[in-house]
Amino acid sequence: MARHMDWVFLVASLLIILVAAELFTNGIEWVGEGFGLSEGAVGSVLAAIGTALPETLLPIVAIVSGHEAGDEIGIGAILGAPFMLTTLAMVVIGVAVLFYGRGGRRSLDLDIDRRVIHQDLGYFLVMYALAMVAGLLHVRTIDVCLAIVLVVGYAYYVRRHFQAPQPESEESGNDIRPLRLWVVLRMGVRSLPAWTLERSTAAPFVQVTVGLILMVGGAKLFVDAVGNLGKAAGLPPLAFSLLVAPLATELPEKFNSVLWVRRNKDTLAMGNMTGAMVFQSSFPVTVGLLLTPWELAHEALVAACVALLAGSVLYLTLRIRGRLSAPLLLLQGVFYGGYVAYVVTKL
Repeated sequence: MARHMDWVFLVASLLIILVAAELFTNGIEWVGEGFGLSEGAVGSVLAAIGTALPETLLPIVAIVSGHEAGDEIGIGAILGAPFMLTTLAMVVIGVAVLFYGRGGRRSLDLDIDRRVIHQDLGYFLVMYALAMVAGLLHVRTIDVCLAIVLVVGYAYYVRRHFQAPQPESEESGNDIRPLRLWVVLRMGVRSLPAWTLERSTAAPFVQVTVGLILMVGGAKLFVDAVGNLGKAAGLPPLAFSLLVAPLATELPEKFNSVLWVRRNKDTLAMGNMTGAMVFQSSFPVTVGLLLTPWELAHEALVAACVALLAGSVLYLTLRIRGRLSAPLLLLQGVFYGGYVAYVVTKL
C-alpha cells in the first residue's frame, strides 16, 4: 500500500510542478518587462536562480542535518545538478524543439542570443573545472580561497547580465500572456480591469513567489516519493543523490524551458538551463567546499568529468558553428546513458 501511495505522490508532484512552472515563467517575464531587462538577464539570472532553489536547498539540508550519509548525499546532489543540466535537461529541450517544430512550424536550430548562452557556458566550464580540481587536491586553504572566488565570480557574472542592453529585436510585453494571478482574480472580482503592467507592480512578484513555493513543495514531494522508491529498489545514497534527486529538483527548469520553447522564446528556454548551470557551479559548490571534506572519487568524480565534457561539447559547438540545434541537444543524452550504465555496473 505504501508503495502505491509513493506513486500517487509522484504523479501529484509532477502536476504541482507543472502548474508552478506556468505561474513562474509568466510572472518572471512580467518582472523582467517591468524593469526593462533583456531576455538574457531574465532567463539566465532571475529564472535560473528561482528555479535552482530546490536543488540548492537539498544538499544544504542533507549536509547540516547530521545524517550519517549527509556529506555523501550533499556532494552527490551538488555534482548531480550540473550533470543533469548538461545532459538530460538538454535532451528535454531538444525533444521540445522537435515536437513544436513538426511540419516545419519552427526551425530545428535554436533562435538564441549567442552572446548570452556562450557567456553562460564559458563561466560554467571555468567554475566547475576549478571545483573539480579542488576535489582532487584536498587542501583546505585552496577550498576556502576557491569558495571566495566562486562567489565573487558569480556576482560579476550577474552584473554583466544586468548591464547588458536589451536587443532591439526583442519584442515588448505585448507578446506576454496576461498575468495568470490577475486573470484568476478577475474571475472572482468582475469589476477588476484587464491586466496591464501599470495595474500593479507588486502582482508579478506575488505570482513568482507563489510559483516558487509550489515548485519547492512539489520538488520536495517528488524527492520524498522517488527516495522511497529508490530505497525499495536498493539504490545507495550516492547513486540516489547523483541520478535520482537532481532528476526531481531539476524539473522546474525543464518545465519552464519547454513552455518557453513552445512560445519560440529560445533564449529564455536555453538561458534558464545554462544560467542554472552557472549558479549550481558557484553557490552550492561553495557550500560543499566549506561544509564537507569535498573529496571527489569514483562515481562523483566521473559525474563531474561527464558534466564538463558535455558542457564543453555545447560550448565548442556554439563557438565553431555559431548555433545549437535540436539533434545536438538530443545527443547529449548519450552522456547521461553512459553514466547510468557506469553506475549500474558499480552497484
